[in-house]
Amino acid sequence: MAQIDGPMFKLHPAPKVITFDCYGTLVQWYEVLLHEIDMVLAAHDPRGVGASAILDQFSAQGRRLTAERPHRLYKDILRIGFTAAFEHHGLTLNPEDVEWIASAPKRMGPHADVPDALRRLRQHYKLAIFTNSDDDLIAPTVASIGVPFDYVITAEQAQAYKPSRQLFEYAYQRMGVTPDETVHVAMGMYWDMKACHELGLRGIWVNRRGETGNPDWLPYAEVPDLVRAAELLLP
Repeated sequence: MAQIDGPMFKLHPAPKVITFDCYGTLVQWYEVLLHEIDMVLAAHDPRGVGASAILDQFSAQGRRLTAERPHRLYKDILRIGFTAAFEHHGLTLNPEDVEWIASAPKRMGPHADVPDALRRLRQHYKLAIFTNSDDDLIAPTVASIGVPFDYVITAEQAQAYKPSRQLFEYAYQRMGVTPDETVHVAMGMYWDMKACHELGLRGIWVNRRGETGNPDWLPYAEVPDLVRAAELLLP
């Protein structure tokens, strides 16, 4: 485990904006998608392919698709990626099932620890979301959190996906801050902590799933939830 405080994280210089990944970090990405995939598998798969295997294959597809140019909308990446993930396991979905899974982000509510932690942080900082999503896809998800954000930066706006430098540079220009005036809080190791390492950003990794971090992308502070992240950030 990375060190939770001390040399791995410094609150000085004081940040002006705390930036967050949304899917997984703030809202229940894995929980909702695994449930939706299980529902589809129950109707289509007599062999017992696991929902986690489908989601892992989608993640691999997502890395490839988000890196390709020209830019695709995330809703299309969800459609293409999940179609390929099921086909990888010998299953062909009907269009209705593909659309149901692709629309799952709209049904993702916050983790239980999120609203209160965000309200506490909002008393001291501006809050922003940096998300690999589309404007219309993320809107109901952000609304479900119930705490206002000063900025919601999407891949659709930046025409690039994390961990690309392009999304972060677009976001800082739009917010009118420099990178060292921010701290990035995220669950994504590849999508977010990799970017923090490459861009020299202060990062807090929210390790909700008890995973092993990548030492190549240090330094980052590691915490189990947003409550502990808020404790690092609150003066």
